[in-house]
Amino acid sequence: MRVVKVSDSIISPLGFSVEENFDSLLRGGSALRKYNRLWGLPFEFMASIFDEEELNNYFIENIDITKLPHSNCTKFEKIALLSAFKAISSANIDPKSHRILFILSSTKGNIELLSTSNFDPNRVLLGNTAQMIARYFGNTNKPIVVSNACISGLCAQIEAMRFLKSGSYDFCVVIGADVLSPFIVSGFNSLKALSTEPCKPFSINRNGLNLGEAAATIIYSTVDDGKNNWEIVCGATRNDANHISGPSRTGDGSLSALNYVLQYSGCKIADIAFANVHGTATPYNDEMESIALERAGLSDLPINSLKGFYGHTLGAAGVLEVILSMCSLDKGKILPTHGFDSLGVSGNINVISTLQETNKHSFLKLLSGFGGCNSSAIFTKLRKL
Repeated sequence: MRVVKVSDSIISPLGFSVEENFDSLLRGGSALRKYNRLWGLPFEFMASIFDEEELNNYFIENIDITKLPHSNCTKFEKIALLSAFKAISSANIDPKSHRILFILSSTKGNIELLSTSNFDPNRVLLGNTAQMIARYFGNTNKPIVVSNACISGLCAQIEAMRFLKSGSYDFCVVIGADVLSPFIVSGFNSLKALSTEPCKPFSINRNGLNLGEAAATIIYSTVDDGKNNWEIVCGATRNDANHISGPSRTGDGSLSALNYVLQYSGCKIADIAFANVHGTATPYNDEMESIALERAGLSDLPINSLKGFYGHTLGAAGVLEVILSMCSLDKGKILPTHGFDSLGVSGNINVISTLQETNKHSFLKLLSGFGGCNSSAIFTKLRKL
């Protein structure tokens, strides 16, 4: 039973459509900007952040606020709703159907509400946000929330695949979204993980990550009308339980996830165009990923990271980056790793620094995160007869 992509959408500082975002990447555009004392924080940092006025106007144009339980939506609620709305609008589905499941991926959600004095504490709970989104579209099923650090977006897609293959649903709407706040930025800064310059994944002079805001949605289904051209073939999640924030130095969890999908997907390494990896530009993450990729026998496979375009978009990353990787193979391209210069990891890997051509039809996705969690999946473009 195949699980295929029905539609998708991206809402980011680079644009409010998949096409806008992908075209910007082809031009080498980046949403990263330097912020000094934003929100009163006593330090500089690079980030990709929405223009509030532009986002608010777009939200008012597209979302019927009379169908919402509250008129004062947060930025997180706005981008998640917009992304779901655009994906559903371009899909031939009835979102009210009991055969449709909504899945929300986020690491932080409405956490900034904890710093305000007048708010409904229930709105901080991700389950309530997921339910608000589902109910907006008239869906009465209990939605699913996946919040598993940086791998959340890919985990959510793997869960969707499993639900669909079980026959429990015909469609899954997978929404990944996160926004930034003083709490989130300060937290990463306290870990000495932030860079004040554009990030440089896998580079010898990399010195930290950038953060970003985005929302992205993929709708998956087992109902293939012949128009759908992407399949999520196989996925795995593994935990090496190394440290609350530090990954395994030998990439054990990532290696286990990689080995699983390579073994059970039926896809040969020679058929894979590239691996889109986490590539946050922190010293430990990039080093660990390079070791895991080499141990999995992927030293010659082209590798890219999209963090230099968007920063680390947290719970949206796994969905956003999968959509853009699909777009790249639709065009026969392999996107470059923006910001990469000279290889600075011990693992023998092939990091792509310029836009390249390919005629292959599959790609591998790899993510890792806090708590030792790791996730990998293989996606294949279905060739029409």
